[in-house]
Amino acid sequence: MVAQSKTLPVFSVQLLHPRYWLTWLMLGIFYLFSWLPVAVIDVFAEGLAALAWRKNKKRVHYACVNLALCFPEKTPEQIAQLARRHFSYQMKSVLHYGLIWWAPKWRLQNMVRLQGVEQIDAIHAEGKQVIALTSHSVGLEFAVTALSLRYPCSGLYKAMKNCLIDWLVAKGRTRFGVNAYTREQGFRPLIRDTRKGRVMIYLADEDLGADRCVFAPFFGVQKATIPVLGRLAKQCRAQVLPCVSCYDAAQHKYIVKLLPAIAELDVDDDVIAATQMNQAIEQTVRECLAQYFWTLRLFKTRPPGEASVYG
Repeated sequence: MVAQSKTLPVFSVQLLHPRYWLTWLMLGIFYLFSWLPVAVIDVFAEGLAALAWRKNKKRVHYACVNLALCFPEKTPEQIAQLARRHFSYQMKSVLHYGLIWWAPKWRLQNMVRLQGVEQIDAIHAEGKQVIALTSHSVGLEFAVTALSLRYPCSGLYKAMKNCLIDWLVAKGRTRFGVNAYTREQGFRPLIRDTRKGRVMIYLADEDLGADRCVFAPFFGVQKATIPVLGRLAKQCRAQVLPCVSCYDAAQHKYIVKLLPAIAELDVDDDVIAATQMNQAIEQTVRECLAQYFWTLRLFKTRPPGEASVYG
């Protein structure tokens, strides 16, 4: 486990230790990929996706279980097809990370398209603030990049186990001026920034366990859900815009969509607020169904008395 810190990771000579040499080699490959045309990168990604589909049986199992639970009307063949497509998109997004870390600004601007962005300008014109409600889609980092290329943004950052990757991901996340705060710093600096006009990028669909979540339906399945979005919106005087980044494999571009604002978030009843938020996330998932992170244990925490859905 990586030690938790109250500040973002910074480079240190310890990252040159031999235990990170293999990671450095991998990053060198990513750097070389960042110079290739995206169409070429995607060809390599398809090969990696086919390999991962054959070898990573655990993640294939998670994806198929999640999809079958959320879409019981689909046949096993349709579920497997969706899961296979997800692996393809996931591997593309992994190889695109080098672009976020090293590609010039103009190239990233050409690679992303923002839709619905006029809503942010209209909300700010009314003297209110904006929370972009994101979730774990394969294009999440490109949503952060697209928004931060146009607006000052802030968000929370979750530390990663590999300290070298942790440093590089944090560096990429903040590359275009995002103020990122660790969980240990809490919501206070994030709320302060949002009140000053920064767009809050809020990743909402994590399962933090029964002690920090309530159970609310997600595609009809009870899911451990963080219930703070309504209170955040109230404290920041903010409108919440569901946000999703969908990769268009034909155009080799990420389309970052801001959907209409959530009309009213309940701030008194945590279960109702969590349900409202999950319904908004469902809307974003349906925008590019195969690109949600179905390989995660989305339903890891179960209501009392229920067994694991993953066997």
